Amino acid sequence: MLNKLSIKNVALISDAQICFTDGFNVMSGETGSGKSVVIESLNFVLGAKADKTLISSGADACYVSAEFDVSGNESIYSVYDEFDFERDDLLIISRKLTADGKNGIKVNGNTVNLTMLKRFTSGLVDVHGQSEHYELLSESNQLKLLDKFGGEEIARIKERAAELFVDYKNVKKQLEESGGSESQRLLRLDVLEYQINEITKCDLKENEEDELLSIREILSNQEKIVSALSAVKSALSDEGGVSDVLSNACRSAGNAAPFGKEYADISDRLQALYAEAEDVAETVGGAIEDFDYSEYDPDEIESRLETIKSLKKKYGNGYKEINEFLENAVRERDNLINYNELNEKLSERKRDSEEKIYRLYSELNEKRRKAGAVFSEKVVGELTELGMDKARFEISFSDFPDRDNCDFSSPNGADKVKFLFSANQGEELKPLSGVISGGEISRFMLAVKAQSAKYDDISTYIFDEIDAGISGKVAGIVAKKLYKISLGVQVIAITHLPQISAFSDNSVYISKSVKDGKTVTEIKTLSKEQKVEEIMRLVGGSSDNRAAREHSENLIAEAEKIKTDISQS
Repeated sequence: MLNKLSIKNVALISDAQICFTDGFNVMSGETGSGKSVVIESLNFVLGAKADKTLISSGADACYVSAEFDVSGNESIYSVYDEFDFERDDLLIISRKLTADGKNGIKVNGNTVNLTMLKRFTSGLVDVHGQSEHYELLSESNQLKLLDKFGGEEIARIKERAAELFVDYKNVKKQLEESGGSESQRLLRLDVLEYQINEITKCDLKENEEDELLSIREILSNQEKIVSALSAVKSALSDEGGVSDVLSNACRSAGNAAPFGKEYADISDRLQALYAEAEDVAETVGGAIEDFDYSEYDPDEIESRLETIKSLKKKYGNGYKEINEFLENAVRERDNLINYNELNEKLSERKRDSEEKIYRLYSELNEKRRKAGAVFSEKVVGELTELGMDKARFEISFSDFPDRDNCDFSSPNGADKVKFLFSANQGEELKPLSGVISGGEISRFMLAVKAQSAKYDDISTYIFDEIDAGISGKVAGIVAKKLYKISLGVQVIAITHLPQISAFSDNSVYISKSVKDGKTVTEIKTLSKEQKVEEIMRLVGGSSDNRAAREHSENLIAEAEKIKTDISQS
């Protein structure tokens, strides 16, 4: 539900806040006062294409914020989780557009892009105005609407079909991977055999490349290593070397050791140094004696490293990846060798899945046709009440395919539907998008929503100028239908009709005035007395006209009585 809309520097609105309630909200005002700007602002914050002409003259940027109560809305909760946002029962969306065309969008304080914004807003608000009917005019959405009207029966069939499709897609994938034509399979077998033989013949060992690189490094530096080790041994063991110097130092320290603990400690440390020097000298000597890499052929090592490099380039960056490639290649080769047996089993599973899915498709088609007949009959009944007694509405289904020509591409069935409409007697039924006018679509949408509101997921419906081309008795019927819808979802209607305004639970007035030489739009929520005065204005009466006041009060009283009867029925 939309709680609040804040607008700054949008067209003639410099700064305004509109508070909405649950139930039936009505916005009214004189022509050109800025009612359409409110709808444009809402569409903007919901993710509509940004247009710099929205920005008020002289302003650097425009800003719109919308606050929604989404408590219990699992769809919004799942989007929170998708983007790793903290779940909150208040959804606050803000959007800023600067004069140089830059967008700034936030959801509950988190910066988001336009795609992320639309994930949040796609199911929040349904706007129906003179040009905002793309959802219903889309044939894919028409099928979704019909399925929702069909209720649990259709939902259960689609759920079973979706479960079957998991296995069906898996089987199709395995069939595609098991080989194509005989020549393709033989060609693939040749490739796999070559790859398997190449990897197997190499007999690559774990860590082998690192070991070979280490040996190559040593072979390249043999003289340097032996020379360095010899120099160390000489420095330690030759006459006058480290060992001789330390030996003399140990004897001298030993002479002082009996005369104090600190001298004894010095002697012990020198003894340890001497022992360590002797041990290092012995170790170096052993290393020189053992240094023999004559068994390694540098050319063979280079050749082996090149072979490993070639394997890595073809099959994976290292021992583990190469072996994984080998295992997969062996598995694919075995499947191709046993192709006939495997293909027969997979083909049988595929045929079995298709049979089951086709039966569900047929059942789905039957349920949809029955639901479509009921839905179209109910919508025509609504249209008749709305003064369109010559209107006709039908749902056209594509020909249902036979088993052999069925395209098993979706768990949603094999049906394609079109909403066909004719507003006047003698006119043939045509697709909705091609024949319906602005005023007609508003009433058609109202007829549809009167039937679909109880199962639709949308929490807020906005009807812009739904009263176009109607008056009198029909206006009263439109008002009652809007109120009925508002018992289940929030409704916001923009109107010029007193009959509709009289039914409002919350009335918002939009006016235009000149301040400091500048035209501005002002928005305020009406009190009960102000609501009476606004209805007086709508019926054409002046504020001091007693008859107009009585008529307005009677309209409100009658509306309240009807609302009570509707609520209790």
